Amino acid sequence: MKALIAMSGGVDSSVAAYLVKRDGYDCIGATMKLYENEVELSEKSCCSLDDVLDAKSVARSLSIPHYTFNLKADFKEKVISKFISDYESGATPNPCIECNRHLKFAALYDKARALGCDYIVTGHYAQIKEKDGKFHLFKAVDESKDQSYVLYSLTQELLSHILLPLGSLTKDETRDIAQRQGLCVSDKAESQDICFIPDGDYAAFIKRSTGRVYPEGDFVDTNGNVLGKHKGIINYTIGQRKGLGIALGAPAYVGKIDKENNRVVLCKNEELFVRSLDASDFNWISGEVPSEPVNCLAAVRYRGALKAATVIPTGEKTVHLEFSEPTRAATPGQAVVLYRDNEVLGGGTIN
Repeated sequence: MKALIAMSGGVDSSVAAYLVKRDGYDCIGATMKLYENEVELSEKSCCSLDDVLDAKSVARSLSIPHYTFNLKADFKEKVISKFISDYESGATPNPCIECNRHLKFAALYDKARALGCDYIVTGHYAQIKEKDGKFHLFKAVDESKDQSYVLYSLTQELLSHILLPLGSLTKDETRDIAQRQGLCVSDKAESQDICFIPDGDYAAFIKRSTGRVYPEGDFVDTNGNVLGKHKGIINYTIGQRKGLGIALGAPAYVGKIDKENNRVVLCKNEELFVRSLDASDFNWISGEVPSEPVNCLAAVRYRGALKAATVIPTGEKTVHLEFSEPTRAATPGQAVVLYRDNEVLGGGTIN
């Protein structure tokens, strides 16, 4: 069997490559070139030139061929452009989810098929299990590293062609394997930043990319009373408290972004809690939309607390969700992901 290994140059994907080769697969390493100015990226990014060189070095040490795929155009269209348009519309995107959906799996799957590979392999911490002819996605054994939340868009076809060797390991075990095998990345720090925004200043990145001016507008309370001036809606997200630049004598949080009127609505912490939400672009991992309401647990942010909920399908790709208890800061643009007994049922984008 032949496998294409997505090698980011980090310890996780490097160990994944080692494990799959150890298990007898005919392996090819692949690194995606996603961004133009790698020299501007920080060491905590996952897309720097050093990362590509590290991936090539690991591939050499494992005696497997390595390719670098130029996917810059896809990354700009599917990830960066969406990131910008979401912030401009008052939503808060998760670019890592879009990168996984469109690049790490969809685009690499196409490359794998072109190279005659049966599987694509990544260093994600999650598990895929087959039962009764269906493929199921589960949380990783190491819940502190679990990445199943960002994989909710996987389909049955993709799941049947993906291997996730790290799903049954802890991070410490992964590093131990890297050290015992003498992999050059065994002590490498984990990537943390969004790769195309190494300094974390999202608003400055958007302004540089678009050349547009995002006008000031009013901060208002929930009754519409003007409280002050904001610096442009791209600077704010639901639940934000820091960086508001306004003193009200009591803690204030961003409760809503009103793009139509260029207003940012501030509220008290207790007003951030909701009992329901709607989501679109929803993917049921089974490939089948339930005909009845689904009782499950739901997360509205990466590694967020799971809350009991009832989910009512309202269309092929839309759902309405009712929480059993109020849930804080369900943010438009972020993902809501459904679980049952550590299995991912599906997920979509919060409206």
